[in-house]
Amino acid sequence: MTEKILNNKKNGMQMMLLFIILYAAAIALVVFGAIAMDRGIVAGIPVFVVGIIWVCLGWILFAGLKVLKPQEALVLTLFGKYIGTLKGEGFYYVNPFCVGVNPAAKTKLGQSRDVEGGNANNALNIALGVSTTSAEMPSKKVSLKVMTLSNARQKINDCLGNPVEIGIAVMWRVVDTAKAVFNVDNYKEYLSLQCDSALRDIVRIYPYDVAPGIDTTGDGQADEGSLRGSSEVVAERIKDEIQKKVTEAGIEILDARITYLAYAPEIAAVMLQRQQASAIIDARKMIVEGAVGMVEMALDRLNENNTIQLDEERKAAMVSNLLVVLCGNRDAQPVVNSGSLY
Repeated sequence: MTEKILNNKKNGMQMMLLFIILYAAAIALVVFGAIAMDRGIVAGIPVFVVGIIWVCLGWILFAGLKVLKPQEALVLTLFGKYIGTLKGEGFYYVNPFCVGVNPAAKTKLGQSRDVEGGNANNALNIALGVSTTSAEMPSKKVSLKVMTLSNARQKINDCLGNPVEIGIAVMWRVVDTAKAVFNVDNYKEYLSLQCDSALRDIVRIYPYDVAPGIDTTGDGQADEGSLRGSSEVVAERIKDEIQKKVTEAGIEILDARITYLAYAPEIAAVMLQRQQASAIIDARKMIVEGAVGMVEMALDRLNENNTIQLDEERKAAMVSNLLVVLCGNRDAQPVVNSGSLY
């Protein structure tokens, strides 16, 4: 399906003025015809009939008047055949029997400018128990504005089998109205499902945290890619994956961002303990390395200045005492030796 833009239809104002003049003329014909018939003039009968027919059926022509605001489009069909798309702000006139088509008009997703009851007044009405149901018919116009889709969080297993919860926000817009309306049943639902599918496909490639021996790029080499540490790379891959799936629906994906990432509740506590243990080990390793360096420095300084001569046994005792003091997690209690060293 190829999109056809109707550029020669922006004559709504002229046509509306013409129809108003014709309506006024029809009313005048009805009045003059009625006066002529009352006076017995036979010629007044057809004049009266023509005026009545126009007054009764002339309103049909007004159905061809279409008004579009900026970043709106209207896909038109005539007796089931696609005839073109109106794009751009303006006042248009088309065949009055043309029908606007938008199968996603009633679909409400969790996204900007497309959420039912998304303003403060509706929220207040809901809080007060007032019904917010509107009898207004959904518009058949297709929005060309940039919209942000935020699907519900999903629970997905990463490449190590750990369940994680992840949510994304996708910025998108319609670029081909004919494909969006005719190639898929409902382009909004189609986009939402493809976002979920692409998210699962990409998340299963990465571990939550950096893990050894994991290839996330597909080049056969282990790398340090992870959901937490490579969020921008993951988001870019999710965007590309969604774009491949929705091109046929006339949708362009502008950006994708991870909005929520965490371990699933059933393993969150265990993974927190694991992270804490890893942090403690790293901290202890740093403390021990620093303590060993300080002991070596102390022994070297003693030897350089010949401050005191220690045999190997006394050196071992000194090293042991210094390591206990430096590596302990509590303040050391000094013991003063008032006797001989030996």
